[in-house]
Amino acid sequence: MNGVWKPPELGGKVAVVTGASRGVGRGIALALGEAGATVYVTGRSTRDGRRTEDLPGTVEDTAEEVTRLGGKGVALPCDHGDPEQNEGLARQIEAAEGHLDLLVNNAWGGYERSHEVPFDAPFWKQPMWRYDLFETSLRAQYDVTRRLVPLMLPQRSGLIVGISFSDGDIYLGQVAYDVFKTAVDRMCRGFAADLRKRDIAAVSLHPGFVRTERVDAAWEALGSGPAAVAHSPEYVGRAVAALLATPDIMERSGQVLATGDLAAEFDFDDVDGRRPPVFRLEGRMSLATRMDRLNRVVKGAHQQR
Repeated sequence: MNGVWKPPELGGKVAVVTGASRGVGRGIALALGEAGATVYVTGRSTRDGRRTEDLPGTVEDTAEEVTRLGGKGVALPCDHGDPEQNEGLARQIEAAEGHLDLLVNNAWGGYERSHEVPFDAPFWKQPMWRYDLFETSLRAQYDVTRRLVPLMLPQRSGLIVGISFSDGDIYLGQVAYDVFKTAVDRMCRGFAADLRKRDIAAVSLHPGFVRTERVDAAWEALGSGPAAVAHSPEYVGRAVAALLATPDIMERSGQVLATGDLAAEFDFDDVDGRRPPVFRLEGRMSLATRMDRLNRVVKGAHQQR
């Protein structure tokens, strides 16, 4: 990794990053690894059974890269929509580590099958399977958190980070998407309220416009470069690492934080040396329309293979 960033010392810290085979989750896991943490990398995509739209990346790939960067990466294939697998994850970490310092709820299945129906179609034209994907993703985050928080309680410390996006009162462009993304923020606020007396913090973190594998595929097909506001997944990871290392994290508990703001506060750059500001939707197309255009291009790129 490049850019101005001095990784905090996170040796001895144990983290779980869900949905970390690619995208934002992978970027977070890699930044934590560079800071020396032990990172449990979860997700459904594995080398012997990739499941997500044939996009690159597996839990094993990410875990190996975490270790190469100086941390300890542990690949744990897990479908977080399955409560039994979530319970198995909790038991495995308890047996191996005995505690947990950080949970990043990044897994989100809401973009799957996006090419089948326009992402920004009005609600009466939206299929219920799309609503169900959002609902399953939110429920999974709730279930993972309730099962892993007991590993933080005895030490009376820990951090829960929900990865989401909203922009105040600006409508995101699709009813269900808007509702469930906002719900992630509210859920983190609720976690924070229940855990405040246990000295365990919970925050919602908003990345900007991230160059994930899906977005990169769209840009490659379009033959154009990244937008000036776009940033790498590792930029989000640096924000998470900074939050885990900060001694005043309880003062932020319950808040909605933005990657660009944290970069300015903690003085770190993206891997390319830039420092993209906070991403705002005001004056831009809705997030649902942006996703729809990206998904259409990705679909076309796959059909041409």
